[in-house]
Amino acid sequence: MTGESIVILGGGSAGWMTAAYLKKALKGVDITLIESANVGTIGVGEASFSTMRLFFDYLGIDEAEWMPECNATYKLAIKFTNWTAVGGHFYHPFQRYEVVDGNNLGEWWLHLKPNETAFDSVCFSTSALCDNNRSPRYMNGEVFDHKVKGRFNSADKTPPNAFLSDHRLQYPYGYHFEASLLASFLKKYATALGVRCIEDDVEDVLLSTDGSIDCLRTRRNGAVKGSLYVDCSGFRGILINQALKEPFVSFQEVLLNDRAVALQVPYPNDRSDIEPFTSATALPSGWVWNIPLYNRVGTGYVYCSQFMSSKEAESELRAHIGPRAKDCIANHIQMRIGRCRNAWVKNCVAIGLSSGFVEPLESTGIFFIQLGIEELLRHYSGPTTDPDVAADYNRIMADCIDGVRDFLVLHYRSSDRADTPFWQATKEISVPPSVEQRLQLWKKRLPNERSINPCYHGFEFYSYSVMLLGLNYRPVDSLPALRHSSNVSAALEAFQEVRDRTSELVRTLPGHLEYLQYLRGTRKSSATAEQRDEITA
Repeated sequence: MTGESIVILGGGSAGWMTAAYLKKALKGVDITLIESANVGTIGVGEASFSTMRLFFDYLGIDEAEWMPECNATYKLAIKFTNWTAVGGHFYHPFQRYEVVDGNNLGEWWLHLKPNETAFDSVCFSTSALCDNNRSPRYMNGEVFDHKVKGRFNSADKTPPNAFLSDHRLQYPYGYHFEASLLASFLKKYATALGVRCIEDDVEDVLLSTDGSIDCLRTRRNGAVKGSLYVDCSGFRGILINQALKEPFVSFQEVLLNDRAVALQVPYPNDRSDIEPFTSATALPSGWVWNIPLYNRVGTGYVYCSQFMSSKEAESELRAHIGPRAKDCIANHIQMRIGRCRNAWVKNCVAIGLSSGFVEPLESTGIFFIQLGIEELLRHYSGPTTDPDVAADYNRIMADCIDGVRDFLVLHYRSSDRADTPFWQATKEISVPPSVEQRLQLWKKRLPNERSINPCYHGFEFYSYSVMLLGLNYRPVDSLPALRHSSNVSAALEAFQEVRDRTSELVRTLPGHLEYLQYLRGTRKSSATAEQRDEITA
């Protein structure tokens, strides 16, 4: 043993993801997690990025092992509905654009057919897979591929166990899962590796003369000491904010929503499939998430308390869902939107809600946890904290959360919906100058790699392009160079190839529910599924 020890305060997704990952990586370090049976978890983070697969790959856990245990399903995209004045919907997929003659299909679509067909249905195959409730895996377990004749630039080789910011592969799906079950699953995994779990209440945090944490005093187990403390105590920020007095930087001036009311809704008895996407449906004072799990649907109304009371929000959410919401118990959540000025202070690192949070419009909660854990491992200096190393960690995490903040501001600012006081207010807020400058540019040119936030924040330029096109915030003209291009025929051919590939995928991939039942061992592969296997062999 090295004498190094890490103490994690708080369980839930953040605590047990941290414990499992660090114990896998730091086998000689003692890791203790303290969780209280008297403290519940928020549990709104039931959808993930595609990058969550890297987390399980690192732990060596197969989907067939963890997904059934967590009622998990696949997520191919986010479906945005009623975010514009004219209504309608579009998908934000886990899929990059195809590139023709140095220009992506988003640019070509703007040049060739902006008024003929929806951009997401002709630029991406994901939209049709979502509309037809397709699984991203064939019945033999093979993952489908968007690529057409090797034209796509989506699968650059990435070293095994690469960190998030080094990863170049755009994996075609993320996950939906039950947060409490994920925490329980990872608890079993982590304790089997040697993580010590103390179920107790922390009554006091004792500080050393230099202002660092000396120990945590618990009710039944006395003092618990470590060389490094990880605060996973949620919005309370028991260590980082309460004990160490680190200031919290609020985003309330630019992201208005500060409340949520959530329901766990049963499926209808006659359900025939499960949607493989998260939904974000705009309502008069905010928006509703819809996350289809295997056994139920997680749904909630994210709203601004300046424009709606909690009682009004619950009533509107129930009306939106309909009769299935009748007997569901509402969970009202007060969200702390923003981040700690510094996530690493002295010998304490905040991860999860204690570090920072933005409304779950793009499913970033789990992503922030994963990045925080990976960067902690990258910056880990042993039993003592190096101030320069901690400062670099703080810069990376602040840049990431601020970048996501700006991306979410774009959702509201570029939408032309202004039919209620809330939606009008989203147009009147004073946005960061960097966002305003980019929006002015993007009214003339679609985003590219050089015009988005250069700091790693989990979103590539194609995500910005998709949101702007979907919200009808489009350049007046296409790129002038395309008007002189001799490769228009190649672009038209690429659109046709996407259509052909999409038709093939819809025809050969199994239904989402069908594959999940097969994964859980409750359904055998059918003859049709075997034929699909032959197609992909």
